[in-house]
Amino acid sequence: MRLVFSMIGKRITQLLIMFLLLSFITFVLMKLTPGDPVRTILNVEDVSTTTAQEELIKQQYGFDRPILIQYGEWLSNVVQLDLGESIIAKQPVLQLIINRLPASVALTIGGLVALLVIAVPFSVLAAIYENKWPDYLCRGVAIIGASIPSFWLGLLLIFFFSLQLNLLPVMGRGTLAHYILPSVTLGMAMAPVYIKLLREQLIDILQSSYIESAIARGIPRWRILLFHAIRGSLIPLVTMFGLSIGSLLGGITVIEMLFSWPGMGELIVNAVTQRDYPLIQGYIIVVGSLVVFINLLVDLITMLINPQIMQEARRAQ
Repeated sequence: MRLVFSMIGKRITQLLIMFLLLSFITFVLMKLTPGDPVRTILNVEDVSTTTAQEELIKQQYGFDRPILIQYGEWLSNVVQLDLGESIIAKQPVLQLIINRLPASVALTIGGLVALLVIAVPFSVLAAIYENKWPDYLCRGVAIIGASIPSFWLGLLLIFFFSLQLNLLPVMGRGTLAHYILPSVTLGMAMAPVYIKLLREQLIDILQSSYIESAIARGIPRWRILLFHAIRGSLIPLVTMFGLSIGSLLGGITVIEMLFSWPGMGELIVNAVTQRDYPLIQGYIIVVGSLVVFINLLVDLITMLINPQIMQEARRAQ
């Protein structure tokens, strides 16, 4: 238990360091990007706006102060869970993100479920029939899946299952049917990596000595596959999950825009196009912290299912 708390403490320290670096770099880049947010706020395109109006806006949002002073004030507010106010929506940034976050998290979970439903059967089939036509077929599907961009795959799914067959809805979030197309699109983007990883892991386990001993004792192959081979491949699978969270949250924006999903994708795209600095910074901080937190949970789960990692950590101390 002491070791677990020690690891949590190290991860929290890493989270704080990541937060400071990410927030500072984001803050500085926002100020260095071309364009004038003041004219966005005033909703004007020409130069007829009076200097007095511009100066008033700059003073109101602190744009006339040095970058370090602006960052210090923003950081002190963030520590108090105040991410500022959206320049365009005129609402608290944290509230805007909280309103959209559940939809994005739900779609991410749907993508993970679709990923497992796709990757596990294909990898098991490829491992059992290594170097035979089912193996070649599964690897071919993985290569094709890795070659198709997610937005193009989403358009194909919309065309066949919504426009041609009229089976599934295209836009919005409502019933379970609304989750199928965006979840499959999101899961297919990561499935080829998992198929390759699980296939190689299962092949190594199925060729190990303790599997051969289990076969010699007359244990049914389905039991060996389910309770020994697949169970033994959970550790790299769980580790890969942690690495995939960042990719899923990063790639979900395109999927949400494609399927008109009411998540954070539309929110951040509008924020970028309208140069809504507080909203962009708040989004990056929330998503970055969420990824680090999920990776902490993945590390804890990995330690629980693999005692060898716990022993190695004790020896390292």
